Amino acid sequence: MSSSTADAVRFSAVPVQRPRQQVENQLRRAILDGTIPEGTRLPSETNLAESFGVSRATIREALRSLIEGGLLERGATTTSGLHVQSVDHRALSRIVSDRLGSILDVGSITPEEIASFRDLLEIPSARLAAHNRTPANLEQLHNIIDEERAVTYDDPSVPELNARFHVEIANATGNRVLASFVAALHRTAHPLAFVNTDAELGRVAVTHHIKLYKAIKAKDAEDATHQMRSHLDYLREHALASRAEASMVHRLPTVLL
Repeated sequence: MSSSTADAVRFSAVPVQRPRQQVENQLRRAILDGTIPEGTRLPSETNLAESFGVSRATIREALRSLIEGGLLERGATTTSGLHVQSVDHRALSRIVSDRLGSILDVGSITPEEIASFRDLLEIPSARLAAHNRTPANLEQLHNIIDEERAVTYDDPSVPELNARFHVEIANATGNRVLASFVAALHRTAHPLAFVNTDAELGRVAVTHHIKLYKAIKAKDAEDATHQMRSHLDYLREHALASRAEASMVHRLPTVLL
């Protein structure tokens, strides 16, 4: 009776993972498969170190990687610990926001670059929104416009309302990646920060939003594209005027009274 052998089977060495990688991989799998649900607070570093049988330094390295990957977020205080974050398109938006925020802090990006990037994102968003919007999207846009019409141009809520309107248009495209980038742009770059708002700009901006809403509601992609382009061009002109005015003030000689 002959016996078979496994001589022809090829095996390859599997590298042994470092303790940090083992910890990170196990936590990542638990988050991604829902074993640790969104919003859950992780145990302390000490408790995790005991559970995994590794040092606190190893736990700290693994957690840092998961934070950078957008799966964990620190609480508002030093004692609130780490919480599991969503792993859908909202996580992508947070990651983009964090990276963009760091670059903006360095000051290596110009307002012109932000405006150009906004054109690349939001003009196509208006077109896609006209094709794909749902009744729920239209309701959200209508409600935001109602809120905008109820406040004055200098109300602190104006920038937030503006961001919500543009993000909702991006949501209406049905493309969650696009919506993530638009949300990140408004959350981090704050496009209105480059514009000196006044009563006239507030009135015109709301009028533009109404026209955009009507075009999207009518599923008129061409008009929606035109309205968004006109809106962004108008804001860009005001931003340029704001910077020119600030430059003139900066150059004025000091007058001794």
